[in-house]
Amino acid sequence: MIIQIEPQSDIPIYTQLTNQIIEGIARGSMQPGDSLPSVRVLAADLGVNMHTVNKSYHELVKKGIIRVIPKSGAVINSPVASNEIVDQLLGGFKPVIAEALVLGLKKGQIQELVTSIIQDLKEKS
Repeated sequence: MIIQIEPQSDIPIYTQLTNQIIEGIARGSMQPGDSLPSVRVLAADLGVNMHTVNKSYHELVKKGIIRVIPKSGAVINSPVASNEIVDQLLGGFKPVIAEALVLGLKKGQIQELVTSIIQDLKEKS
């Protein structure tokens, strides 16, 4: 998986990293049980601070996407769609969908956008 950080972006680097790891998993570049590089190795490879990578990994742990095994590193979790995860995602989707509606998008346009994103993620896997 190739991770590209845009230092000039308004999006914090740890968020860029978190999002790209999630996309890599969604695309199938990484599978449940696969190990992520150590914080030090990934930070060195990307040319970013170790604390930035560590913060990203902590975000992924909070989301239930990875688990950190002491002395073994970060490992991708198997997917488990629980009610808690659905509620968490709903909290993220709702404001984005509300914004789309306020900006004039219709229900069908929003559904098409979501469908095209899913297709894009699955086609490149």
